[in-house]
Amino acid sequence: MQKRKIVFSFNAPLMIGFALVALTALLLSQVTNGASNRLVFSVYRSSMSPLFILRLFCHVFGHNDFTHYVSNMALILSLGPIVEERFGSIRVLIMFAITALVSSVFHLFFGGNTMLLGASGIVFMLIFLASTAGTSQGEIPITLIAVCALYLTQEIFSGLFAADNISHLTHIVGGLCGAFMGVFIHK
Repeated sequence: MQKRKIVFSFNAPLMIGFALVALTALLLSQVTNGASNRLVFSVYRSSMSPLFILRLFCHVFGHNDFTHYVSNMALILSLGPIVEERFGSIRVLIMFAITALVSSVFHLFFGGNTMLLGASGIVFMLIFLASTAGTSQGEIPITLIAVCALYLTQEIFSGLFAADNISHLTHIVGGLCGAFMGVFIHK
């Protein structure tokens, strides 16, 4: 009987890299007592500066604590490989940057004077993109419509009635970015 050789595959380099950068940001935040999150890994209203521009994109790497990090990374590492295989690493990286920027802008206009950090918008983008993974150009899958209806309804009601310190607007914006990009951008 021949022994099977176990081989590890580096199947989703962008997702693994994202998770490692976010873990590094979390560790930096722990070591600096949150200073690195305030400086680089969160977005909030402030004067225009190079760090402000950097924060528009880097807030997706910041997390409050390990539980926050794990809840986002579990979904990113589950859904991300499907999306990365479908659209390619470079294209998904561009989608990440667009989602980070759009969610930052919405937060700055509608989020009040709070800080936004975390990869929730990216997670919702991936959820919506994954529901388009098996479609052809020009198709709008029923699963995408169902996911939109479920998640958007939940986020709207949670945003209106829950005082949970979660940016439901970011979830909605991330999901809409994913739905739009999933329908209009094909390999």
